[in-house]
Amino acid sequence: MILPSTLTQYRTLIIEGHEGPGRTHLMTELAHLGFEVRHMPPFLHHLDPALPYRELLAGPGRPAVDGNLVAELVYGPLRRGRSRVTWIQALDLAETVAERDGAMLHLTATSGHAHSAEAVEAATAYARAFRTLAQHVPVVTLDAGEPSRPIRAPASRPSQLWRNTEQLTIG
Repeated sequence: MILPSTLTQYRTLIIEGHEGPGRTHLMTELAHLGFEVRHMPPFLHHLDPALPYRELLAGPGRPAVDGNLVAELVYGPLRRGRSRVTWIQALDLAETVAERDGAMLHLTATSGHAHSAEAVEAATAYARAFRTLAQHVPVVTLDAGEPSRPIRAPASRPSQLWRNTEQLTIG
């Protein structure tokens, strides 16, 4: 993934969207550009889902936040019939990011592979959410590459130390 040079103009980035190896690579590249990569807790705050974001954004530095607030707007309705995040909270976060000279990164996976029905619905919901958020904060859309594939453990190999238990060779 080649990062657009426009990312260096932002002081704050909130990364949302596609999960997978491309996202991990993006976070590494952002760290090389001088961003302080932060990961939000996997579970939202029970009373105020945006609280950890506001606390982080109130501090100094140049954070790139691997977020999950927009993901809740997308997957909450798909999986539970409702979101634990309100649009007011999402728009408040967008405005806070904009005030910090920031942007939201919308990661997509647009390769030609077949997607499940939920993945197609989620991609549509992400696009709709980011169109709305773009009215309050700059949104940069990046293709994260291949859709995530199941991660397989490498094939096991017998240990070299156990091949010949009678002889130990050093050197």
